Amino acid sequence: MELTGRLQSHQVQCMKLSELEELIATEGRELLRRLLEDHLKVRGPGDVGESVLGRDDIERTYKKLREKSITSIFGKVEMERMGYGSPGEESLFPKDAVLNLSEDSYSHGVRKLVALEASRGSFEDAIESVERATGVKVPKRQAQQLTEKAAMDFDGFYNDGSTSEQAKAAANALPILALSMDGKGIVMRREDLKEATREKAEQTSPKLKKRLSKGEKRNAKRMATVASVYSIDTFVRTPEQIAGEFSPAKPVEPVRRPKPAAKRVWASIEKEPEDVIKEIFKEALRRDPQLKRKWVCLVDGNRKQLIKLKSAAKRHKVAVTLVLDIIHVIEYLWKASRVFHEETSTEAEKWVSHRLLEILRGRASHIAAGMRRSATLQGVKKTDRKPVDICAGYLLRNKAYLHYDRYLKQGFPIATGVIEGACRHLIKDRMDVTGARWTLQGAEAVLKLRSLKSSGDFNAYWEYHEAQEFARNHGPRYAKPSILNKLRLNLPQ
Repeated sequence: MELTGRLQSHQVQCMKLSELEELIATEGRELLRRLLEDHLKVRGPGDVGESVLGRDDIERTYKKLREKSITSIFGKVEMERMGYGSPGEESLFPKDAVLNLSEDSYSHGVRKLVALEASRGSFEDAIESVERATGVKVPKRQAQQLTEKAAMDFDGFYNDGSTSEQAKAAANALPILALSMDGKGIVMRREDLKEATREKAEQTSPKLKKRLSKGEKRNAKRMATVASVYSIDTFVRTPEQIAGEFSPAKPVEPVRRPKPAAKRVWASIEKEPEDVIKEIFKEALRRDPQLKRKWVCLVDGNRKQLIKLKSAAKRHKVAVTLVLDIIHVIEYLWKASRVFHEETSTEAEKWVSHRLLEILRGRASHIAAGMRRSATLQGVKKTDRKPVDICAGYLLRNKAYLHYDRYLKQGFPIATGVIEGACRHLIKDRMDVTGARWTLQGAEAVLKLRSLKSSGDFNAYWEYHEAQEFARNHGPRYAKPSILNKLRLNLPQ
């Protein structure tokens, strides 16, 4: 009534629309805050009888009404609730349990909003966004702590298989299960670097006070492992079609590509790569427990990664086709082309296109030998021909994963677009902010929250997280948790 009365006043009648919007937003939030506070009052203090028996078998008979401040998405509200205590023992508050209140003053609504905003941008921007949307000011340290707490059930959520099974079931009908992983560095605070990197960092002195100079980031980063698992349909193509896509001189008509389905991407800076590989195979096995689908693992040629992937496949008795990402191959070819031609010349483009086509036809070893022979016949100096030798070595070392002629006939993916996109979205767009230096816990939490959003699992995760919060903070404290039903089932009519 106060708000509607004010809207009819002469002063408000003269306002511009923007002023009206601001007034209603502010006053409306206060109205909602009062509604929430009144509702909590109507529900009573949470009196469940003369005593409450705790899980510790101690009966709490001392009753006292106590107040609690809750920072909600509408602002701060006050609530009275009955506490049950015993000398020297922790008091129990049944109303807190029924409402599933957190141990601090922030509601789960505020926590969720902080987690979402902190996953999108800097903590400063997150604080501003939360205040703009709710009027609630969350200090930066608390925002960081809330973000870390928000991500604490990430592993449990996926281990329990709590994702949307309906969406996964539809994707599981697709014939190919694709796996991939990559690494990306994140600038860390010195105390959270790995020991070897920290020692190197301590031996160098920064040239600038406010930011790292060129070359200094190398000893300031810790590698995060990025992973993805998704389903996709077969897409049969020819080497000529693929080569044409990378050759502007021979444009090809666009074709409708199958899209990745039930895509899950995630990243961890805390876990070792072998632990992430275990998670990749666990996720894949959950989707294809009977091993009826084609498993294709896209790799970049990292030797340690290949060894770990092969070992995991052998351990799980899974037939996995390892495919070297064609984009990495093209990058090596372009570097080698500069030994013979100008970087932006048409000749360099033709040189790359020809060799790419032959590699796609399954002749990688022939191309590697040919480019080395060309460098020798042209008398290129040893130092100048290095990109050619590196490219040839890369092709020969990974020839077992370069059977593109077979992969294309079977309709397998040959490019790591999903994992490259994940590296960019999960890490570069958020973690690689100029001047940012991350703590291990903070970086891990933000990576997990961004992973949940990218995989479309955030809302399902939050339901799971709130259930886990109840299990941690309330359920285990009561000998008979069913006593809480007295409050749930006997609300005032």
